[in-house]
Amino acid sequence: MDCSYMEIDILNSKEWIYTNGIGGYASSTITGCNTRRYHGLLVASLNPPADRKVLVSKLEEKITDISGNSFELSTNQYNGSVHPEGFKFLTSFERKPFPLHVFNAGNCQLEKTVFMVQGSNTVVVEYCNKGKKTFELAVTVFLTNRDYHTLIKENESYNFWTEGKDNTKTIYAYYGANPVYINHSNGQWQAKGYWHKDYEYSREKERGLDFNEDTYAAGEISYQLKPGEKAHIIFSTEEEMLQANAGQLKQQESEYQQSVSLKTKDTFFNDLSIAANQFVVNRKSTNSATIIAGYHWFADWGRDTMIAMRGICIALNKQEESKSIIRTFLQYLDGGMLPNRFPDWGEEPEYNTIDATLWLFVVLHDYFETFKDKAFLKEVYPKLQSILESHIAGTRYNIHVTPEGFLFGGEGIAQLTWMDARIGDHVMTARHGCPVEVNMLWYNALKIFDSFSTQLKKKSTFTPYIDLFEKNFQTFFWNEAVGSLNDVVIPGATPDQTLRPNMIYAESLPFTALSELQQNSIVALVQQKLFTPFSLRTLEKDHPDFKPTYQGDTWQRDNAYHQGTVWPFLMGEFFMAYLKINSFSNKSVAQVKKWMKPLKKHFYEDSCLYGISEIFDGDAPTTGKGTIHQAWSIGTMLQTVTLIKNNTSLK
Repeated sequence: MDCSYMEIDILNSKEWIYTNGIGGYASSTITGCNTRRYHGLLVASLNPPADRKVLVSKLEEKITDISGNSFELSTNQYNGSVHPEGFKFLTSFERKPFPLHVFNAGNCQLEKTVFMVQGSNTVVVEYCNKGKKTFELAVTVFLTNRDYHTLIKENESYNFWTEGKDNTKTIYAYYGANPVYINHSNGQWQAKGYWHKDYEYSREKERGLDFNEDTYAAGEISYQLKPGEKAHIIFSTEEEMLQANAGQLKQQESEYQQSVSLKTKDTFFNDLSIAANQFVVNRKSTNSATIIAGYHWFADWGRDTMIAMRGICIALNKQEESKSIIRTFLQYLDGGMLPNRFPDWGEEPEYNTIDATLWLFVVLHDYFETFKDKAFLKEVYPKLQSILESHIAGTRYNIHVTPEGFLFGGEGIAQLTWMDARIGDHVMTARHGCPVEVNMLWYNALKIFDSFSTQLKKKSTFTPYIDLFEKNFQTFFWNEAVGSLNDVVIPGATPDQTLRPNMIYAESLPFTALSELQQNSIVALVQQKLFTPFSLRTLEKDHPDFKPTYQGDTWQRDNAYHQGTVWPFLMGEFFMAYLKINSFSNKSVAQVKKWMKPLKKHFYEDSCLYGISEIFDGDAPTTGKGTIHQAWSIGTMLQTVTLIKNNTSLK
């Protein structure tokens, strides 16, 4: 990416992230100016994939040429100012395979490469003199030691005690803190020992949160770099990295990146698969795989994992990874429910979801269709049976099956569907009752279990519930006047007819209870009322509760979260529905590829480079918002691309 013509605001709007497979990461803007509390050169996961701490905030570089001219390459924001203005020397940035910055200052050219080591809270920064002149490079190390949700200011509890000599250092932020180990190539270390005050994090300011922080300048490392010469700095939470070889670590990481590459001629498909790999991490508590819902601030969520893994794992033929993730969540099956969230600090999992468990059946349907693995089907079959039995008998949050055969859920202020925004006791999108997507998932769970029973030559006792559902579904959910599905039904009460994208699941899921005419009507209505270049709106624009922009403080943002805001993961569901009703015709495939272009451009050029954002504004969406890199945004896009490849290859 050519950066030489871009203004500071544009440069700082482009972010990058590089993850380590256990929940940790390195991330910043392409200028190196941290604009979020979540940015950091070493954000370590101390209880994978949770308990994440920002240990190394950033590095600031200065070049001095042989004539004594100095150029500061770093960029920081303060109240009303930017200093230094190192972005003016940034000429290019590449994200693949590693984040690579190129600076041209005077007659000097410096390349800076950043990468993490898989399975380790270790980050490596490599510098290379790519010019023709020798210069001095001075690198100042700025540390914090805090939970990644918080900010710190100078205080007496931090003393950053430093031990070591020559090219290795061990630094303790305070008594009892996890140390940071530093291993650097030959250079001169000079202790600094001062606080750098009042960095301003503009993204936090936009979100109505605290946005100023102090960081600690621990020391400066200076090098004389001849043309072609390299230097490195390794930061880690692991003491053995004091003896590590940076070149070997880079080779090891290069080989890993090659191993997760599809090596296909379809560059977008390949890059999506590499991006998807960043979400799959190891959970220490189960010693098995799980999926981070989104970077920077989400952990592994049940609903997000089930939706995302259909594309991130199964569509990419990652069988063992898929089984590991399913086993992770089944270990926590309780009351017929999978957890929706594993907390950051080790408390009990939260079970406040009605749909995550039902998504498991859809995941297993895709798994079996892909791998034909009857042994694994046999392993999980008893737990699937217990899930259905628990839902029919009734479980937490008043989840139960109504006499009409529908799945009902909700009580008090509990938010159980994916539209779950709530602040305190105020529920933003109340959907107690029988939500349409939940009931399509319930129907699919019953149908999928029936098919599994046939595969395993077992007798299902749930077939009558399928018949009951099919008998009553049209009567209660179909809105003939509009040609749509009601969003929430409570038998005996007036249905919620609000036009939302949830009805698309009646077509995108494996099994539908609708006629062909009804399926066509739904897809056409969603396209007409909710479609945008970046995905579907969560509420039609004509509704009085429609919120055109996602911005402001927590209250304003949460109030807009599902009231018009665009969610890219829904685009994958729409694409799947559209392709299905058109039988994957050449014309429909061409149309989907055309519709995909804005998100493809976003993936490569906007917000998180090589990532897809969590959300966009509901009215005239342009810029990604929310988390910069969302698992199900990537997952459903991968699923769409794979579906196109698999179906068009059969023609």
